[in-house]
Amino acid sequence: MKKYVLDANALVRLYRNIAGADTVQKLFVEAKASRVRLFISAVNLTEVLYVLAKYFRQDQVLQYLAIARAAAETMPVDDQAALETAAVRIRYKLGLADCFAAELAMRLGATLVTADPEFAALGKQLKILQLPRYSV
Repeated sequence: MKKYVLDANALVRLYRNIAGADTVQKLFVEAKASRVRLFISAVNLTEVLYVLAKYFRQDQVLQYLAIARAAAETMPVDDQAALETAAVRIRYKLGLADCFAAELAMRLGATLVTADPEFAALGKQLKILQLPRYSV
């Protein structure tokens, strides 16, 4: 079964209904039908909540959280994941939350769903489902 890791911007796009939302919505439908598995790092989920709180009321953000948690498995960060993430950050100089997403995708052999072009620096070791860029 194909696996995907959601970067924070994938969920933000979905809930703000901006470029790429349709792609993420299709992944949610596929996950509900058990045709794919979705994952998100607990660190990236924290980032999603922080960003959505800028645009929505708390009750709406919590509703979005429930929807996301029903579709995607939230992966905790243990010591080993933290060390591997640090190695990614040292080598590729990405933001910390991005490194958690990349490390999780590589560890699971999953495709990372993101709009962030900086992940291209990881080359072929990271499979990417590239969402369209969006600027406000």
